[in-house]
Amino acid sequence: MARYTGPLTKKSRRYGVDLVGGDAAFEKRPYPPGQHGRTRVKESEYRTQLHEKQKARYTYGVLEKQFRKYYESASRRPGKTGDNLLIALESRLDNVVYRSGLARTRRHARQLVSHGHFLVNGVKTNIPSFQVSKHDIIDVKTKSLETTPFIVARETHDQDTVPGWMDVSPDRGRILIHTQPVREQITLPIQEQLIVEFYSKI
Repeated sequence: MARYTGPLTKKSRRYGVDLVGGDAAFEKRPYPPGQHGRTRVKESEYRTQLHEKQKARYTYGVLEKQFRKYYESASRRPGKTGDNLLIALESRLDNVVYRSGLARTRRHARQLVSHGHFLVNGVKTNIPSFQVSKHDIIDVKTKSLETTPFIVARETHDQDTVPGWMDVSPDRGRILIHTQPVREQITLPIQEQLIVEFYSKI
C-alpha cells in the first residue's frame, strides 16, 4: 500500500500541529517551513478546509485516494459523516497499535504491522488499514515478544495514555477492543466538519 514517506516535521510545521507525536524539531520551530514561513498568509475558507483535511491525512498516514474512500464510506453510514470518518481512521490496525502504546509513532506502528508481528483473533494480519472491530483481540506474535521494539514498549508503557475503548496487557503483548471509539475519545486537534465541507464542494 502506497504511503507518504517524506519528512513529517515539515508537514507538522505547515499545518501547525505535531503530526508525529513528541516531535522536538516541531516544538523548536512551530511556524511554517521556508524563507517566508513567518510571513502572514491570507486565510480563505477553502484554505482552512484543505488544511484540516491534510492534517487528518498526514496524521493517519493515508494518501488522498484512500482518504476519499474513507469519506465516501463514512457519508453512507448513519450518524454524522465527520464522526464516522474519524472513527474509521481511529479503528485502523496501525493506529490501534500506536494508541495502545506498543509503538512510538503511527509510522512505527505501521512498520510493525506490515512486518507481520500481530495476530487479530488468532490470524496473522499485516495490513495497516485493517479495520478493528468491537471484541477483537490483537496479540503480538510469541516469537516477536522478545524483539527490541516490544521489550522497549513493555519497559516504557504508560497505562494512563491508553484510550478507554481498549485494554492493553504490555507483558503479554495483548490488546482487547471493548467497543468502537466515540468522537469524544479522539483527542486529535481536527475539526472534522471542515473536512466534510471541503468534500461537499468538490
